[in-house]
Amino acid sequence: KVVIAAAGLQKRELATSVPENLRLPEGLENPRVALPGVLVIKAPAFRSDETASAEVAIYAKQLEAQALGGFPLLVITDDSDFTAKTLNNFLWVAFTRSNPSHDIYGVRSFTKFKHWGCEGSLIIDARLKPQHAPPLEEDPAVSRRVDALAAPGGPLHRIF
Repeated sequence: KVVIAAAGLQKRELATSVPENLRLPEGLENPRVALPGVLVIKAPAFRSDETASAEVAIYAKQLEAQALGGFPLLVITDDSDFTAKTLNNFLWVAFTRSNPSHDIYGVRSFTKFKHWGCEGSLIIDARLKPQHAPPLEEDPAVSRRVDALAAPGGPLHRIF
């Protein structure tokens, strides 16, 4: 589990659009703003904890030079369009596809007095991992049959 706490005076204005001059590290693409201050970025598929740690460390190092002060949270995902499309999608992807002990990184990260922190953006690796269940996909035929049950004249019409 992780707790992210913030207190005190406002430190920054949260960005609401992708910076025009943003240069993403190789392998990262399709940045999308999910919420003010939250940038979702598509990354190559997850391979292993060991390779992910090395990959994200490289991304963090290369992102140091970028002007990302308006984005204190970066989320790396398999599909940035889907993740940023709705708040529900963002919350689902960011917080069910990441393990705080393995998948949280940061730009200019450090450990001080046994406490981890970062001076730049917090990075969450929210890509699908081998231990995750496959995404639930809606079956259009089943949806049509269920909708018909609740339609006028259907057996569930008066209930819904």
